[in-house]
Amino acid sequence: MSHTKLFSPLQAGALTLPNRILMAPLTRCRADADHVPTPLMAEYYAQRASAGLIIAEATMAIEGNSSFWMEPGIYSDVQVQGWKLVTDAVHAKGGQIVLQIWHGGRACHPLLNAGAQPVAPSALPILGDEVHTPEGKKPYVTPRELRDDEIPGIVAGFKHAAENAKAAGFDGVEIHGANGYLLDEFLRDGSNKRTGSYGGSIENRARLMLEVLDVTISVWGADRVGIRISPLNSYNTMIDSDPVGITTYLAHQFNERKIAFLHVMRSDFFQAQQGDVMTPARAAFHGVLIGNMGYTAEEAEQAINDGKLDAVAFGTSFLANPDLPARIAAKATLNAPNAAKFYSPGAEGYTDYPVLSAA
Repeated sequence: MSHTKLFSPLQAGALTLPNRILMAPLTRCRADADHVPTPLMAEYYAQRASAGLIIAEATMAIEGNSSFWMEPGIYSDVQVQGWKLVTDAVHAKGGQIVLQIWHGGRACHPLLNAGAQPVAPSALPILGDEVHTPEGKKPYVTPRELRDDEIPGIVAGFKHAAENAKAAGFDGVEIHGANGYLLDEFLRDGSNKRTGSYGGSIENRARLMLEVLDVTISVWGADRVGIRISPLNSYNTMIDSDPVGITTYLAHQFNERKIAFLHVMRSDFFQAQQGDVMTPARAAFHGVLIGNMGYTAEEAEQAINDGKLDAVAFGTSFLANPDLPARIAAKATLNAPNAAKFYSPGAEGYTDYPVLSAA
C-alpha cells in the first residue's frame, strides 16, 4: 500500500501539518527533580521533528500534583525556560509542537508531593496497580474529594499553565482529558460519584473539562487548542456506563467551540472494555479527528482514505523511531522499543535509537 494520505498536509485549526503522522504524548520521566525540562529532552523532541505534529508529554499544570516522579511541569518560570529549549530545538528542525497540560488527580501520591493527599471527584482509589516513588513502588492512596469551592482554583491553574505554554514557545496546547487523570475522573461515572453541579449527569461530569477547555481557549484561541479523551480505557481503574454517550456529548461541545482537533484513544490498554468510539466520534465531531492506539501505517492510511479520521498519533513506534515518517515512506523495518527504559533516567532508550542513515 502507498501512503499518499499519510503524507498529505492537514489543516488543524491554525496549525498547518505537513503530514498526518503525529507523535503521541509519551511520559518519559527525563525532567529534573524540580520538574524542569532538560537539554536531553530538547534533543529527544528535536530528533522527532519530522512528525506532522509533536504532542509533548503530560505536563503538570499545577504544582504539587506529580504522578510520575520525574515528569515535567509548566507552572514555574524555570520550567518555562526549560521548555523554551525544547520548542526552539524542534522549531530549528522545522517541526511543530504542542504541550499536553495535565493534572494527575488520584494518580498522584503523597511521597511525590511533600505528603499531600491526592484529590479527585470522589474518594475512590486506583486499585490493582502501584506508583513509582523515591521509596520504590507503592500502592495508590485514597484521594480526598475536591470541594466545589476548590474547583475554580484548578481551572485557574490550567489557565496559568496555558499562558506559560505560550511563553515557552509552543504552537498550541492539548488538554489531557484521558487515562484516568483528574479531568477524566470527573467525566466518567465509574470514578465520579459526587452530587451537585460536578456530578450525576453527563453535562455535570463534563463541566470541569469544558471549563478548563474554555479558559485555555481564552489564552490561545480555539484554533490552537486540542483535547485528548479515552472513553474506553480502563487504565487507572476507569470505566463508564456509556462511553459512546460521553464521546458524542463531548463532540458536540467541541464543535461549538471549534477546537483545532479531537484526539481519541480508541481502545483499552487492558481489553477490559470493548466497543467502538471512533465511529460515533467521527459522526458527531466536525473538526480534525486524530486516532490513537495500535494503528499500523497501513491501517492509518486506510482509515484516513476512508474518511474515518484525519490523522493518527503514533506512540511507542515514534518513541523507538525518531525518523518514523521516513521509515514509513521507505517501508523500512522499525526499531523495537526498549520498554525497560521507558521511564528511566538518561539517554539509553531515549535518544540513542538509530535513524535510517545509521541503521
